Amino acid sequence: MIRIQQIKLNPGHTKEELITKASKALRIKQDLIKEYNIIKQSIDARKKSEIKLIYTIDVTVDNETEVLKHVHDNNITASKEIPYRFPNTGEKSLSKRPIIIGSGPAGLFCALLLSENGFCPILLERGECVEERIKSVTQFWETGKLKTSSNVQFGEGGAGTFSDGKLNTLVKDQYGRNKKVLQTFVEAGAPKEITYINKPHIGTDILSQVVKNIRDKIISYGGEVHFNSQVTEIGIEKKQVTSVTVNANEIIETDIVVLAIGHSARDTFEMLLAKELNMSAKAFAVGVRMEHPQEMINESQYGVKSHKYLPNAEYKLAKTLDNGRGVYSFCMCPGGYVVNASSEEHRLAVNGMSYSRRDGKNANSAIIVSVKPDDFPSASALSGLEFQRQLEEKAFEEGQGAIPVQLYKDFKENRRSTELTAVTPQIKGQYNLSNLRNIFPDFVSEALIQGIDQFENNIQGFSREDAILSAVESRTSSPVRITRDDTFESNIKGIYPCGEGAGYAGGITSAAMDGMKVAEAIAKQYKFG
Repeated sequence: MIRIQQIKLNPGHTKEELITKASKALRIKQDLIKEYNIIKQSIDARKKSEIKLIYTIDVTVDNETEVLKHVHDNNITASKEIPYRFPNTGEKSLSKRPIIIGSGPAGLFCALLLSENGFCPILLERGECVEERIKSVTQFWETGKLKTSSNVQFGEGGAGTFSDGKLNTLVKDQYGRNKKVLQTFVEAGAPKEITYINKPHIGTDILSQVVKNIRDKIISYGGEVHFNSQVTEIGIEKKQVTSVTVNANEIIETDIVVLAIGHSARDTFEMLLAKELNMSAKAFAVGVRMEHPQEMINESQYGVKSHKYLPNAEYKLAKTLDNGRGVYSFCMCPGGYVVNASSEEHRLAVNGMSYSRRDGKNANSAIIVSVKPDDFPSASALSGLEFQRQLEEKAFEEGQGAIPVQLYKDFKENRRSTELTAVTPQIKGQYNLSNLRNIFPDFVSEALIQGIDQFENNIQGFSREDAILSAVESRTSSPVRITRDDTFESNIKGIYPCGEGAGYAGGITSAAMDGMKVAEAIAKQYKFG
């Protein structure tokens, strides 16, 4: 194959125009291109009057060596695909089935690879299957009735199921794991475009079906998936895991436990700390969800309120304040919704969610402030968890059980909002006008104001007075890191911390890739049966 980079075309171009550009770059006739595959597509909107789509493609032609000889362009090179390969299994025999706790991306992909390669894992999920989970979450948004075991945070697919379904990652991987993740999603029903667009996303409506299809594949290869099955105890003898207890009554013996528990499994963190599993508090970020009209964001990024051929625009903003603290946007949802993402009674957290079409009237993003262990209320490994809970309790109280919402002008002036104006919230769940300053420590509020005001330099209207803030965005990443060594094991032999909850990933794709790494690490040591 021959790889061609930096092919520039207008939005709305035809397939024929892409082939024409490729043939001209290679100095060959169009009919000599047998096939092509899009590797990457991105949007260049630096010149609003000349927005371009930028492509990298691989093409197949006869006599590739001869073609390359006649081309003198650094953007055209030989290309050889390196497929993902699962390692050969090790020599140690496993007589008991591996246990994977949690069915988020890390747990799903760990279970998928282990089941594909004959390890017959048992995947345990405290929440419901995705079909029942959708019903429970919808009921919560409509009535406020929370299921603490199955909600936006817990259940099949993990927290990412009720998000934007973003699949971009900054993780660099030379072994093809990233591509394997995206291909697996496509095979399970996601659109093929996620394999090449620069910032791929699925959307919560499609992701729910994709997750179910991955579950079915795990089962077809000999794995088991159990819902409403919370691990309440882990048996350990002589620093070696021996069993797990499900729902406080069923004991399953095992020599391998993968902890893909997610960033909100607070009771599990507490249980693991009591078992003397090595862990430490880690930095994360907290703040608000901020809503603007999507047309405003489009106009800033594209120069028009809507574009016939381009998706609703995104943004990514970051600022380091004079005191060294970072303020930045996170999990931006074009045309999305703010959602009540609570998982504990009398505590309230929010997140962002988009459907696949991303066609809602508002854009929203977390605008968050970095916090570190020095900011937390104690020196405990779970001090970040304590910090989150304090904020969430204040948010619940401030919103009287509903999402507390405030206009940005009122937030700056430290007064409760009493009415909405031009911008109205696009929220899943009940909300009440409030004063978010009553939730945060002063340093967080002050940092948010400084950051938002400075983001006005990037996006005109970002600091508009009627922009809507919702709180509290507290689950941006795990407040804990569970220590693991070069073989991915914890200080307790047979326990493998994995994914975002253990502090080794940040998002759907990186969590899935970490699940793959843990499956590989297990396979390098063991064989099943």
